[in-house]
Amino acid sequence: MTFAPFAATGRMRLAVALSFALPLYALLQVPAASAADLLQVYRDAQSNDAQFASARSQLLATRERLPQGRAGLLPQVVGTAGANRTKLDQTASLPIGGSPSTSGTRFFNNNNWQLQLSQPLFRWDRWETYKQGELAALAGEVTFHQAELDLITRSAQAYFDVLAAQDNLYLARAQKKAIGEQLEQAKRNFEVGTATIVDANDAQARYDLATSTEIAAQNDLEIRRATLQQITGKPVDDLLGLRPEAPIPGPQPPDVNAWAAQAEAGNLQVNLASYNLETAQRETNKAKAGHLPSVDLVASYGFNNQTGSATQVVSTHYNASQIGVQLTLPIFAGGQIQSRVRETLALADKAASDLEFARRTAAQSARQSYSGVSNGLVQVKALEAAERSAQSAVESNQLGYEVGVRINIDVLNAEAQLFQTRANLAKARYDTIMNGLRLKASTGVLKEDDVVQINTLLTSAPGAMYQLPQKAKVGAVATPAPAAAERRGGRRDALAGGTPRS
Repeated sequence: MTFAPFAATGRMRLAVALSFALPLYALLQVPAASAADLLQVYRDAQSNDAQFASARSQLLATRERLPQGRAGLLPQVVGTAGANRTKLDQTASLPIGGSPSTSGTRFFNNNNWQLQLSQPLFRWDRWETYKQGELAALAGEVTFHQAELDLITRSAQAYFDVLAAQDNLYLARAQKKAIGEQLEQAKRNFEVGTATIVDANDAQARYDLATSTEIAAQNDLEIRRATLQQITGKPVDDLLGLRPEAPIPGPQPPDVNAWAAQAEAGNLQVNLASYNLETAQRETNKAKAGHLPSVDLVASYGFNNQTGSATQVVSTHYNASQIGVQLTLPIFAGGQIQSRVRETLALADKAASDLEFARRTAAQSARQSYSGVSNGLVQVKALEAAERSAQSAVESNQLGYEVGVRINIDVLNAEAQLFQTRANLAKARYDTIMNGLRLKASTGVLKEDDVVQINTLLTSAPGAMYQLPQKAKVGAVATPAPAAAERRGGRRDALAGGTPRS
């Protein structure tokens, strides 16, 4: 069995490498003008997200609880007016033996108006209602702030979900093209007798699987883009990806206990639970006020004009004014007040338990997010090393396949490992960034500046990291190893149904 000079094989490898690298780069390169960044997505979400718009309207409605509670402490003025016309049919009879009876119809009018003023002097239940209105307004502000934090995390999560799906599609296409090149090379090697049909069959099976993976990745990308569009209200095309060597910020301070303590004090759900507890306690005070007297200042002024009545024919008109203090003392309400007090006490105990649960949940969430950031940074470092090792493995297996010490399946496995490692690396970066955002959200300190900081880590060339390494050079070796060539030629003849060539 004879072989062509190795220089021709080297030229073939160079041509294959160039034919692979250039179309792949063109396939994966994304124009910067058509790609959106995280900050732009967040700004679109602020303007168009339906959940955030609902939270904004809810805030405006909740703010009205304060003036409504205050109204119970302010004067109440009521005006009334009336106009009446009366028709009176009257018959008068004299005693027996007197003159005959007389009858007639009379009309008379009555016009009046009155202003009444009531100013509470002592109504403890209304004071508690006013304080509850203050708490409700503060709780509304906290709820809206929570919606702002949720918008940041939801926008970022949807953004990085699209990036991950976008990465998976790029990787699937790159892997498919790499397998296609390997398939063509395996077919050529089989035709010239330097490889068996097994290599071509393995490459064909991997190519078909890569086609299926590409279709699934395309479908997942469309779903992720639709989810992001639901938040931003705008169609989503390509997004800017992370720079390959972008430094992911770590938690500061690097102390999990400090973050947990800050979450227990500053978490928005903890603050909201604290407001709910105080509101429940004031509801108990309001229920107890059912036993207390109420004192009101009352005053009125009115005018009355009457042209007559059934008993008199003289017209009268007068102005009347009145001022005084009114005391109302509850004596017995059938046990309703005592029952209401017991109910509110139970609800206050529930609110206290909810507050403790919110604190523990906030601390646990901070610990989990802190662990996700710190461990994620370590995982990113490990996967970066794994990527370099996988890239070296691809180069080594490609070289080994050229000289006959590796078979085609070894190259395919090495390439698959490289692509999987790159996908895992990208996902680890995204998860680490998201855990950093959740860590700040758990303590209530997340803000738009954090989005701006992450936005500086993005780049306009997300396809650069998905290219395969250039195939390694054999070096000074002039011909393939004879023993390996004999083995591979023999395997080809045996699989083809013939006898091994010597």
